[in-house]
Amino acid sequence: MSRIPPASPPYPASVQTQLDALTLPGQTPLYLFRVLARDERLFTRALGAGLLDRGHLSVRQRELVILRVCANNRSEYEWGVHVSIFARKAGFTPEQVEATSNASASAGCWSASEQLLLRLCDALFESTELSDALWAELAREFSPEAVLELLLLSSFYRTISVLTNGLRMPLEDFAARFPPALPSVSCD
Repeated sequence: MSRIPPASPPYPASVQTQLDALTLPGQTPLYLFRVLARDERLFTRALGAGLLDRGHLSVRQRELVILRVCANNRSEYEWGVHVSIFARKAGFTPEQVEATSNASASAGCWSASEQLLLRLCDALFESTELSDALWAELAREFSPEAVLELLLLSSFYRTISVLTNGLRMPLEDFAARFPPALPSVSCD
């Protein structure tokens, strides 16, 4: 059980409208959303910061960053939700999904551009700073707007990881689980 229990319906109208937009018909809203629904202001602000819309990144790029950030921060809740909902759409193989949680950024299953994204996530996890060399690589590969989106995306999902871990949020029944801890998957 989460350290803060979820809200129960009926929800305020504005919250219900957003939940309806975020939830498949006949499904229960995500536990995370229901916990945030305890406070209309927090719910609106937290979900308003989401970057799951069509932006400067492909779905694959976006999800690779989200999965790596959640794995680095050990948020099995959010990692598992994103694997279950977006991994197929992003075109990840099962080996690549596993590699997001326990492989080196230089694993052979990633393109050079994807390896750069993983290195970005790992650098921000380690120090919240980027070296000039990494910045130069990002600037060559991505537009300034895409780099801004990458920084916001990684920051947002670090925040979500803190939230899900700090609350000890129970895992969604449908969501993927972290693979067993292996020394390091190569996914070659």
